[in-house]
Amino acid sequence: MPIAPAGLRLACTAAGLLLVAATATTAGAAQPLPARTAHTAEASDPGAWSAPLSTRGRYIVDGRGDRFRLRAANWDGAQGSWTGSGSVADPANHHAGQDSHGIPLGLDRVALPQLMADFHELGINTVRLPFSNEMIHSTTPVPDAAVAANPRLRGRTPLQVYDAVVEALDGSGFAVILNNHTNTSRWCCGVDGNERWNSGQSTQAWADDWVYMARRYAGVPRVVGADLYNEVRRDVLDDPNWGMGDAHDWYAAAQAAGDRILTEADPRLLIVVEGINWTGVPVDGLPHGRPVLTPARTLSHTLVDAHKLVYSAHFYGYTGPHHSGATGIGETHDARYQDLTRDQLSAALAEEAFFVEESGRHYTAPVWISEFGIGSGETNQAARTWFTAITDYFADHDTDYAYWPLVGHAGHDDWALLRYDGAGHRSGVLDADDWRGAAWRHLGQAAGRTGPVAPVPVWRMLAVDHGDAVESVRVRATGDWDPGAYKAACPDGLRLIGLSHTRGRGLCTDSGTDGLRSSTGGQTVVTDERHVPAGGDWASGYTKLQCPAGAFLAGYSVRGERVSAALCVPGRDPLAGAGRTVWFDRSDNRPADAAGGDFAQGDYKGQCAADEYAAGIAFTTRFGSRPGPDALLCRRLS
Repeated sequence: MPIAPAGLRLACTAAGLLLVAATATTAGAAQPLPARTAHTAEASDPGAWSAPLSTRGRYIVDGRGDRFRLRAANWDGAQGSWTGSGSVADPANHHAGQDSHGIPLGLDRVALPQLMADFHELGINTVRLPFSNEMIHSTTPVPDAAVAANPRLRGRTPLQVYDAVVEALDGSGFAVILNNHTNTSRWCCGVDGNERWNSGQSTQAWADDWVYMARRYAGVPRVVGADLYNEVRRDVLDDPNWGMGDAHDWYAAAQAAGDRILTEADPRLLIVVEGINWTGVPVDGLPHGRPVLTPARTLSHTLVDAHKLVYSAHFYGYTGPHHSGATGIGETHDARYQDLTRDQLSAALAEEAFFVEESGRHYTAPVWISEFGIGSGETNQAARTWFTAITDYFADHDTDYAYWPLVGHAGHDDWALLRYDGAGHRSGVLDADDWRGAAWRHLGQAAGRTGPVAPVPVWRMLAVDHGDAVESVRVRATGDWDPGAYKAACPDGLRLIGLSHTRGRGLCTDSGTDGLRSSTGGQTVVTDERHVPAGGDWASGYTKLQCPAGAFLAGYSVRGERVSAALCVPGRDPLAGAGRTVWFDRSDNRPADAAGGDFAQGDYKGQCAADEYAAGIAFTTRFGSRPGPDALLCRRLS
């Protein structure tokens, strides 16, 4: 989200100031919302799309398999608006002078049915709905004045008001993506106590809150996604990271929370993982910048459902690839996005985010630009040019997007698409004199992929760098099949097709077949050569962990670099195709098309062909040799 003034952005990091964070309130009990099965049509037909949403390659699709492009906006307020200094009761100490009272903005000025009609007029189909962890636990009813235009909401807690907003959006046909924006109900996004998902709270508590929220709305059909955390960034002392295995590992935290949501709360939801927004100290000469999604090129997420991952990123003109967005303290001489030419901007967007949409890679997923925006009163020509350029890029690339913000108070937040005065009169981007209108209309009306999206092969990475990567629900149900080892298993519906020689990385796919595993269940943990048939020595002098006849590799385990066990599951159809040995102890040995991409950058890798399955792993325990996998037994699917 934008902050005001921009000079505050990460300025505290540069100055080394201490954090000031709001204190969370006591948790209160609340029941899940009742299931909804019917909807009322307003400006658009709710039946035009069918929940739930899932992914096929770079596209999001609805329950019928049709493309569903997220044409979205952010209805903020429930994440908090206090800027962190002065009395919280004084609106002047809230962002843009707007005290949200911890609920979505505008409910004091406009009735929910009118808001829904206005949202439809904008042409959006999705609302990103931020919340704070503090909001979840608050038991204090909102002031009557905060819901003056919606008197039936009087006496409700912030979470209960949030419930009503979710129900209104659902009933009006909008897709709703829940967004954990902040921990405390304080405006972000500098050094404000909300830098990481676990700033001021444990990762366990954060994930528990997500399970609670996902369960709460599991009966609301058009709640379609969980956007795990907003703008993960550095605090005064520490950077977040992507894959280091420590308490600041955003990759691992997102992976674990996403799996918990899908297995413990609501398997229908898309899991949205935003890249890292900022690392380093914004001082010339010191390392700093916006990694965004670049780490996913080498370490991507694999969830228990291979069709639920969406990556997201934020872009504002006043920030840049290495610019925090600050003015004054915390400002560097790095270029802002609005300083770049169209070609330079295009290259930056591709490098930081849109490479994820490349087909046939372990990181392939839809990219949702879940925040971008600008003020209607903006006079800087460079900023205006940037807004036109980036909306053109989104239009040309058929991008899923969400504008920030959707609702604001007239005379206060000129960034809002829709602004309402105290009497509920509307102004904003739909007005003829709002310069943003042409770009907004172009983006919303641009041609894009519609209709059915054919299934495409899925490629997913397994990483046991710091722990287990068991992404099969069926395997998880069997318990710990190799105690003390790091274990990995492909998501249900996928098979293991590649391994790395040293770091225990794996590659899964469903290429060439749909659901290879037998429905009868069962699995075999192989720790010796008992299933190698007489005369079938496919890796002479090496230890071979081979699946029983008719079974294929779905997982593996390691102790250090050494292979500990192979996990085999029975095939749905007879599996007895011709076999070959793929060695990779001295170089890469992958198909010419390198489908799936480099799933273990810097390591030797072996990979079966797309029309094969892996049926065995070979390794050596010879003195002086690396104990990692050396070869795969690959067999034809038919």
